[in-house]
Amino acid sequence: MQGYVRAGSSQPAWLFPFIILVVLILSVLPLARLAVAGIAAFANGGVSAVLADPALWSATYYTIVTAILGTVISLVIGCVFAFLLTLTDIRGKGLLSFLFVLPMMIPPQVTALAWVQMSGPSSPLLKALHIAPPLGSPQPLYSVGGIALLYGVQHAPLVYLALRAGLMALPRDGVEAARLSGASSFRVVRDIVLPLALPGVVAGAAISFVSCTGNFGIPAILGIPASIYTLPTLIFSKFSAFTSRTLGEVALLSAIIAIISVAGLAIQDRALRGRDYRVLGLSGATATFDLGDWKYLFAPLLWVILFFMLAAPFFALLAGALVPAYGVPLTFKTMSFNAFHEIVFRQAVTRSAFVNSLSLAAGTATCLLLVTVLSAYALTRRRDVISRAVSSLIEIPYSLPGIVIAVCFILVFAAPLPVLNVTLYGTIWIILIAYLSSFFAVSLKPVVSAFHQLDPALEEAARLSGAGFFRRLRDIIVPLIAPAAGASVVLIFLIACNELTISALLWSAGTQTLGVAIYNLDDSGSSDLASALSVLIVLMVIVMMLLLEVLAKRLPKGVVPWRS
Repeated sequence: MQGYVRAGSSQPAWLFPFIILVVLILSVLPLARLAVAGIAAFANGGVSAVLADPALWSATYYTIVTAILGTVISLVIGCVFAFLLTLTDIRGKGLLSFLFVLPMMIPPQVTALAWVQMSGPSSPLLKALHIAPPLGSPQPLYSVGGIALLYGVQHAPLVYLALRAGLMALPRDGVEAARLSGASSFRVVRDIVLPLALPGVVAGAAISFVSCTGNFGIPAILGIPASIYTLPTLIFSKFSAFTSRTLGEVALLSAIIAIISVAGLAIQDRALRGRDYRVLGLSGATATFDLGDWKYLFAPLLWVILFFMLAAPFFALLAGALVPAYGVPLTFKTMSFNAFHEIVFRQAVTRSAFVNSLSLAAGTATCLLLVTVLSAYALTRRRDVISRAVSSLIEIPYSLPGIVIAVCFILVFAAPLPVLNVTLYGTIWIILIAYLSSFFAVSLKPVVSAFHQLDPALEEAARLSGAGFFRRLRDIIVPLIAPAAGASVVLIFLIACNELTISALLWSAGTQTLGVAIYNLDDSGSSDLASALSVLIVLMVIVMMLLLEVLAKRLPKGVVPWRS
């Protein structure tokens, strides 16, 4: 029995070593391989060639500038929604929150394509409304400002979620005491709410900055046509012109992206260092403010912002899918569903992309479910330094830009596997493994939340009654965590199905994903097919989010991000 179960613990002896092995494969090995490749390139003089390339400095400049501007825009939008939906009596909070988080779930290349269809002189929607700019006018989104604007739209929900979590914990007794002392709402906001909300604002800014730095879909659609390259798109272009020095160069470029991302997180840490933000007393969203007549200004403002963030781009995307070519105005004579028919029934590439993305999403969600249930069990039962270190290693791949993760796994699997002599590079399996690495932390979070709510006495009673580990897992643990595990599966399926950044570097003939298919269709000039495929993906995202909404009442707090 001691060989199977640790003394004084309900864990099997093999469980924690198994978790460590998984973390070594998914986190430590790829990051170590990137470090080795970078050191090798440095030793061989590759650094000099990379640093002497003007494209590097141009891409670094555009990466930092667009990320900073995008972060500022996301902060403005995210903070407005977080304060109004969390602390005021504005109506329709649930629906507004659901709709505001939606852009975060939509692939960035779809967001970029929708906005391109919504603006410029060739927009089918603007032409139909007779408000399109004159022919020959530049496309305003093909610019640094256009990239930054869409970064802000895409990542504003990240700021909203980070800030909202802090606002939900505000001390309502402190707010009530200030009001009873005669403080105005403005004074309460300035002296109590804003100081305590600062950690959420800074955290949201850091998350947004890192996400902007690693975003590939938006600068690929908006930047490449204008010769504006960020570091992720520069890496993509170097792989397109592959040479013997490419792997060393992209390893160094990936390291630069990682350094910029880490610098953003370090600034967050520095901004909050030495400050004590612990909240004493009662907390909760009941610390709200009555808007009074101001609600007639703020409520329409939120709906107008959502219209331009969601509705207008979607209608433009739909218009682009219903016309035979980009630039043709949408009328009853030009409207056709041929693009949808072509995508679903005729195009072998898009059918293959659907199969690949759905298979990868299902495989990733299923594999991670099995691993995360065991990992959550082990990590919540152990509370030592090693378990905390393992938890941190799980978080690292998710905190890094997807382009860095893709390069890591290219370096790991570029050569055949030792002993087995099997090559994973160029197959769908390398994409699956990279997805497992990148989304492990996302899958783990809701399951860990569920385990923290379990009463360990139930399992302990079963263990003392002689029930083995798998019996306790089947009869007690799994039924109790099933809602959270189901939410984890849906969430991972949704994210993996729409992923582009990782698969953009790892795909090959026959392994295209939906994200890659949209980018390739748009790049080849088939904007109507790209728009039709994007419309179908947006509808699929909405359906999956509604499914999470249905499950929400049975889930631990915080699993469904847009709900209170």
